[in-house]
Amino acid sequence: MTDMPSFSPQPKKPDCYGVVGHPIAHSLSPQIHTAFAAATSQNISYERYDIAPENFTNHVNVFFAAGGCGLNITLPHKKAAAMLVHTLSQRAKSAGAVNTLIKNLDGTLHGDNTDGAGLTADLKFLNVSIKAQRILILGAGGATRGILAPLLAQHPHSITIVNRRSDGAFELAAQFSDLGSLIAHSYESLPQSAFDLLIHATSAGLSGALPPLHADLIHEKSFCYDLGYSKNTTPFIQWAKQKGAAATAQGLGMLIEQAAESFFLWRGVRPETAAIRASLIK
Repeated sequence: MTDMPSFSPQPKKPDCYGVVGHPIAHSLSPQIHTAFAAATSQNISYERYDIAPENFTNHVNVFFAAGGCGLNITLPHKKAAAMLVHTLSQRAKSAGAVNTLIKNLDGTLHGDNTDGAGLTADLKFLNVSIKAQRILILGAGGATRGILAPLLAQHPHSITIVNRRSDGAFELAAQFSDLGSLIAHSYESLPQSAFDLLIHATSAGLSGALPPLHADLIHEKSFCYDLGYSKNTTPFIQWAKQKGAAATAQGLGMLIEQAAESFFLWRGVRPETAAIRASLIK
């Protein structure tokens, strides 16, 4: 009797995910999602894709046609992603932008936006209260649009939006007015009164610039938060510390928390964020 040959089952190929942006080399998303996968025993791969705007739609279509399961979308593609999908979550509709693409069982694409959830989760982790607080948001672009509804759902006293072009601030205030108290200003018209929570949501920090801000915006208990993050202190956080803010934070915690929300949407498992926070946030 001859021995039957033994066969070892081939390991299952990992499900493919990634992040699309331009540029994207700086992104920490692969490190974050790889850590989430290891902690939750999920068999995935996660890559960066540097794709110029004119190639975005084609890349997304090719990625999913080749068996890809999900993508994170970052600048400058979030609005384009919202136009590409077949269905949108309510928070993506409110934001007018998508940062998470999900492939449905029937092959169609669903768009969601986890930025607001990431911010509110990070503020909760930092023990920063939103309820009944007077909030100032600097900037009226896509980043602000993505966080307004989740912030208003926490019932702040009011949210003031200030923007270089005041019409952008007034447009957002009008669009979200049914969700809570919203006030719009230009920097020139902004009253010299203090806020409890100040959120920097402009792209100025990427170039080392800072909007025109007066010191009276901060009182001794103010918390200042920059949606951006850097290995060095961002200009907004430098300003906040110089003006005596009680505490400050950059947006790396938000990145981690919004990634956890995306991971949950893709895999049905919500990863713990404490370990990756400890490794990335010094």
